[in-house]
Amino acid sequence: MATVAGKPALGSIAARLERLPHSRWHVKVRFLIGAVTFFEAFDQLLAASALPVLMKEWNLSTGQATFAVTAASIGMLLGALAAGWMGDRIGRVRTVALGVAVTGLASLAVAFSGGIEMFSLFRFVQGLGIGGVVPVAATYINEIARSDKRGRFVLLYEMIFPAGLAAATLVAVWVVPNLGWRAMFVIGTLPVLIAAALPRHVEESPRWLLARGRTQEAEAAISRIEAQVARATAEQLPLPAADVPEDTSRGGLRDLFQGRYLRRTAVLSGLWFVAYYVNHGISAWLPSLYTRQFGLDLTTALVYTLLSNFTGLLGTLVVALLIDRIGRRPALVAALCGTMLSLGVLALAGATSGGQIAVFASCTTFFLYAINAGLYLYSPELYPTCNRAKGAAFGGLWNRLGVIVGPITVGAVISAGGSLSIVFAQLAVVAAVGAVIAWFAVETKGRTLEELNS
Repeated sequence: MATVAGKPALGSIAARLERLPHSRWHVKVRFLIGAVTFFEAFDQLLAASALPVLMKEWNLSTGQATFAVTAASIGMLLGALAAGWMGDRIGRVRTVALGVAVTGLASLAVAFSGGIEMFSLFRFVQGLGIGGVVPVAATYINEIARSDKRGRFVLLYEMIFPAGLAAATLVAVWVVPNLGWRAMFVIGTLPVLIAAALPRHVEESPRWLLARGRTQEAEAAISRIEAQVARATAEQLPLPAADVPEDTSRGGLRDLFQGRYLRRTAVLSGLWFVAYYVNHGISAWLPSLYTRQFGLDLTTALVYTLLSNFTGLLGTLVVALLIDRIGRRPALVAALCGTMLSLGVLALAGATSGGQIAVFASCTTFFLYAINAGLYLYSPELYPTCNRAKGAAFGGLWNRLGVIVGPITVGAVISAGGSLSIVFAQLAVVAAVGAVIAWFAVETKGRTLEELNS
């Protein structure tokens, strides 16, 4: 094993992680971090599920409804920026635990809101937690995965996010009509329990520890991980490879915009914006479109929305099984083209019924969720350990700009009396732009994080 001054070099830490066979330890960690992500997704979609009821209960205008939807998104934008810095500064696990605690406590405050102003304020605070957790959690999962199966490992974990979205809608189908919208946000406080347990049951990333110069802690962490894997597999671990390069970078935030990282950051930012502009341009308004535009009852509207969530889950599964074979760039280009075609057909067909929108919106989410999951895999791959959380979170900033601008644009078109065909046509054009951007993405398939950034 390579050493520096009697201590393990970063390359050796990486090699020791790379040689670990899949085991119960990986399942445990992916489950615990996945539970966090599940509830972050659950909490993210709560406002959309509650919106049709809130519009009637508080007699909201379209502008007020748009504000309620986007308040959390603004919080997510700022939360992503703060969490990227914190994830690289205080650690992946501690940052995730803090973000989850903020999300859960703010959800309880939302449940007791007496008007749209307090509702939006606490949704903003909740967004701070959600925006920070998801990119840093994805960074952690990337750092413990083997390069040859990293795509499947990370994306099977990422399936928990659309599962959380689907669960939010599924629970809302019964809870909102029977117990009211406040009960949904009470359920959203459950992640606080996970936040308390996470630091005690999940090892900090050894890659991050060593990049911070905490060599003894990195050695201790990787040794504990190896011991757990060895017990789980009941076999002797293979020897680590000798040719895994070291990650010697010690740069700061500005390095994201210099040299080879400038192209990576530019492409990644464009992809994040496009994906979430389209995704939330649709998802934030679907329940309200079904009820207000087509006169469907709330339960039917939520069931139609649930259908879109389930097809999104299927899309994530498909890309998880294929991405290590076909590569990141082909997968992203294909999914964006699929999104463009689904929305284009819906625009040309005229969006004349709730059932028609449900079918084509579900086709769209099949591709959109594949893109979103793929970007959570792709973002941390592009940056060195010292900047990995910041790089992933900076992509999350553009993600949140898309989340904000998409629903606002759709709301503006609807408020101005524009047809739904115009709504879906402009979303299709944005998806087409995304497909062009994806063509310039750097391929990362099968390469270690150190190889990609050495």
